[in-house]
Amino acid sequence: MPEVIFPGPEGRLEGRFHPQNDNGDSPIAILLHPQSNFGGTMNNKVVYNLHYTFLNLGFSCLRFNFRGVGRSQGEFDNGIGELSDAAAALDFLQSQVPNSNSCWVAGFSFGAWIGMQLLMRRPEVTGFVSVSPPANNYDFSFLAPCPASGLLINGSADKVVPPNDVTALSEKLKQQKGITITHKSIEGSNHFFEPGMNEMLSTVETYVKKRLTENTR
Repeated sequence: MPEVIFPGPEGRLEGRFHPQNDNGDSPIAILLHPQSNFGGTMNNKVVYNLHYTFLNLGFSCLRFNFRGVGRSQGEFDNGIGELSDAAAALDFLQSQVPNSNSCWVAGFSFGAWIGMQLLMRRPEVTGFVSVSPPANNYDFSFLAPCPASGLLINGSADKVVPPNDVTALSEKLKQQKGITITHKSIEGSNHFFEPGMNEMLSTVETYVKKRLTENTR
């Protein structure tokens, strides 16, 4: 069943889990949603579509509601508790796919910020996709160094997160040795990739497929 309830730091967390039909060794991906104070849930259109993009690439995927959203218990905690929620979700995902050969984190907006923090705490994460990372509102200086290669993607017409701020974050990360940061901007897209959803998803698919083929970090 895709609907799951699993334990989190403040009680139960609600999610949607889609495993591959394998021996528990498929790559895994966790999908993180935007800030709940602004209506973000695991069924946000960007997160939902990213989930199925990874699923179609052969990943076992989990998206879930942060504390205080849907049937997840707790209250919004300005990112501190949400990071703990994400760690608990990754623990659950790994318990369901114990022999996974690759672990990815993908987040949208606030979820991208949480995802990048999770990346720093979990050395098993081998790749990330950071969609519309809120580089104007949140501090990303903790990425020193950034432990894995990944993709930053945003819309050129984003009025929520100025594109120049995402570019600056990308350029800063690109200076670090041992990883490769790819930055793509979808021309004419706003924060929610309206228009440009299909192009964004295609860009993510191409990037992740290439990384899986290369099996690089």
